[in-house]
Amino acid sequence: MRPRKIILCVDDNEQALSVRKFLLETRGYRVLTALSGEEALEIFRSGGIDLVLSDLLMPQMDGNELVRRMKEIAPEVPMILVSGTVKSFDRANRADAFLPKGACNPLEMLERIRIMIARKRGPKKASLRPYHDVHEEQPAVAAIA
Repeated sequence: MRPRKIILCVDDNEQALSVRKFLLETRGYRVLTALSGEEALEIFRSGGIDLVLSDLLMPQMDGNELVRRMKEIAPEVPMILVSGTVKSFDRANRADAFLPKGACNPLEMLERIRIMIARKRGPKKASLRPYHDVHEEQPAVAAIA
């Protein structure tokens, strides 16, 4: 059995956070949550995060600043920012993707997450057969004198 992918969800709104956590856990993800950017950074520094899903507009540290700091630690981890206002899109320039709340339904969000986690993992490597399976030795032909 494959280990479950770990998603770090960040939002200062506890209700929105619990809804996202429930949605993702019912799809087989392991979800860690944080109510602030500082708390999220602390969790992120411990490693093992496969994707970050964060609200953009938060007090103290907004999602864009959070993503900037996390990318300094692990640039390969995909990060998605969500916001209730599409006008904030231009502020979400550090993330790998931006999803407007309300305009993006849960299935679209789940599909984006699935694709981004697969991208982090990279393409499947072609299995290489051993050299001798591909190039079977030809039987030696005896020279006739």
